[in-house]
Amino acid sequence: MADILFENGSHRNVFFEDFTEGEMVSANQHLIIHNGKGMLLDPGGHKVYAKLFSALPEFLPPSSLEYLFLSHQDPDIVASVNGWLMITEADAYLSAIWRRFVAHFGVDGSVMDRMKEIPDAGMKLDLEGCELLIIPAHFLHSAGNFHIYDPESKILYTGDLGAALVNYRFVEDFDAHVPEMIGFHNRYMASKTACQLWANMVRELDIEVIAPQHGAMFKGKDMCKQFIDWVEKLEPGADAMQDVYKLPQ
Repeated sequence: MADILFENGSHRNVFFEDFTEGEMVSANQHLIIHNGKGMLLDPGGHKVYAKLFSALPEFLPPSSLEYLFLSHQDPDIVASVNGWLMITEADAYLSAIWRRFVAHFGVDGSVMDRMKEIPDAGMKLDLEGCELLIIPAHFLHSAGNFHIYDPESKILYTGDLGAALVNYRFVEDFDAHVPEMIGFHNRYMASKTACQLWANMVRELDIEVIAPQHGAMFKGKDMCKQFIDWVEKLEPGADAMQDVYKLPQ
């Protein structure tokens, strides 16, 4: 299922809702289109590939994909990347530390030159006149992790940060939604310091929607602020698991 999150004359943000099946972790994909060119975010695994490829032409011909964005190295993010590289001319952008690891997902040697490295400090990327921001989100949860901010739609795409396996599209009651997030975040987000640094950084952005890769999105400035404030106060990862660092008895 697909829907439009934002649209004006030259710009579109398309949401593809959960093409996963069976025991796979549910995941969403996103497409940013500007002046007829596109960036596909976190394109997913092998079984998602055929469904997403079939759904894409309603919004953009695959030949008009300019970029693939891989927020980190997990299989639900990158496992289908070789297929996209083989059937398009798009360049794939990912953390410099993961490029040669992602090659283990079967990336053909003939397209490895289109696997572009994002430096740790992030970068700006021009999508046919729209300057997208690739911003650091290291250790949230991956050691090499990035988010995308689209200044045209004011959507911040946060990958696994904000993930919750729920069956509603937008968060209506933040406090009621917290129990759906807390277990995952305490276990998967690595660092309290990273949470605080991220929150301070993204407060500089004008955000209308925060869109994780899994589950519900946060819509409206107040809801986005509540989420950022919540992230800032997290004490996850090693901070949350100190009591398990004991030799097995």
